[in-house]
Formats: sequence, structure tokens, C-alpha cells
Amino acid sequence: MGIRKLIVQTDSQTAIRLITTAGLRHPHSAMIQEARRLLAQEWEVELLHVFREGNVVADYLASLGHGLPPGDHIINTPYHMLSYWLYYDLLGVSLPRLIPDNI
Repeated sequence: MGIRKLIVQTDSQTAIRLITTAGLRHPHSAMIQEARRLLAQEWEVELLHVFREGNVVADYLASLGHGLPPGDHIINTPYHMLSYWLYYDLLGVSLPRLIPDNI
């Protein structure tokens, strides 16, 4: 697609640590190695931690990814709810996370 600069946002500081720290053993080491391979390509990639409330688009995509088979997936036409979250992101709206009282 010709992308040369990419910002990857995640609400998982653990994922960033696993990807950027060499030599760690982990049950998902194959996935971690694949992420490292992708980061080493001919492009500039920045990994950023964001709270899920600050980027509901990333949170939605991550949730959506749990239902997809392993591999790369490109979304050319946003799902209905994704369009909604993209619009909120464009407006700079962040939504609070509701936490149940019984936790």
C-alpha cells in the first residue's frame, strides 16, 4: 500500500514490552517474532500506549480481531460501528469506561 510511516496504538503496555524487549520467552513467541519481523521492514513504525478510553477505534478493532482467524486482515470498508467510533475519534471525544461496583 506504500505506507512508509506508521503509528501503532495499543492499550497493552505488556504487548509493547514483549515486542520491544529481546530474548523474552513467552507462550506466544511466534506472534511476537512476527510482530518484530513486521517492525523491521522498510518503514518507520512507532509503538504507542494509549488507554482504551482514549482510542475506542483501536479497542474495537482489537475486540473484532478475536473473532477472526489468525493472519493479516485489511478492512477497506469500515464496519457500521467502526464508522461510528471513527467519527467520535475525529471529534476528539473520549468515552469513560464503566466499571461495575461488584469488582
